[in-house]
Amino acid sequence: MRKIIIHFGLTFLLILNGNAQDNRIIQERKIYKQVMGQELAVDVFYANETLEGKDNPAIAFFHGGGWAYGSPTEFHNVCRRYAKKGFVTFSFAYRLSICENGLVPHPDITPVESVMDARSAMRWVKEHAGDWNIDSEKVIAAGQSAGGQLALSTALMNHINEATDNPETEPSPCALLLYASNVNTMEAWVDRLLGDRRQEIWSISPYHHLKPNMPPAIEFHGTADPMVNFWIVEYFKEKTLELGNRFEQIPFEGKGHYLAEGDTTYATYFDEAVMERTDSFLDELGLMPDY
Repeated sequence: MRKIIIHFGLTFLLILNGNAQDNRIIQERKIYKQVMGQELAVDVFYANETLEGKDNPAIAFFHGGGWAYGSPTEFHNVCRRYAKKGFVTFSFAYRLSICENGLVPHPDITPVESVMDARSAMRWVKEHAGDWNIDSEKVIAAGQSAGGQLALSTALMNHINEATDNPETEPSPCALLLYASNVNTMEAWVDRLLGDRRQEIWSISPYHHLKPNMPPAIEFHGTADPMVNFWIVEYFKEKTLELGNRFEQIPFEGKGHYLAEGDTTYATYFDEAVMERTDSFLDELGLMPDY
């Protein structure tokens, strides 16, 4: 009986300790932009210990969903994971091309507006860096699928900006984390979302705005991805490497658009092995906190 009680007590302490570890992550919601009658929110995650330091790195996540669907909650678990490692993490909402009645597309919201919001989001992080002791030179952009295109847009689409943004604040990140990312918007779905503004399709295509001196990037992609064909990303890689940029493409043989299908830990986007490879990339760039 005494052994059982001791075992129960140890188990209870482990559970308490695990909960304490989770409880030390603070989650806040902020409004980062007001536009078209909408309040766009961001969910912020950090540990109290992180605020005691200086020059903290940050990661801004943009969810997927074809610029019409999805939610910032999809990145909440990965935000918590990196907050535990000493990052300040952000999961951003942005304008989606969907009407209140569920119809797609929205007549006044296209992926162009989503790009504007992503660039506003990065500016907002840098302008509020002091709130969390963030080093504005260590702000990373990350995204899955359409969110990957948005992350890329923060580095590439200098011609697309919200009129209310401060042009003096540079939205470009120091690094890019891309998961099954869209890298070329020359596709039927984007054409549909743009409608009468389809001539703007070129303006938001990462492939068609590649340039030298881009932030270093890593991209994880399934070779059997039916939504963003693997060969499209290979062309992107080839062109950006020719320009002298650092771009690592990590292929997953036979995998589809969701690299961890059936694993809901990170909303089926990726599994822990992908996260650990991401950690290595960040460590190589000197961006992992000494935590």
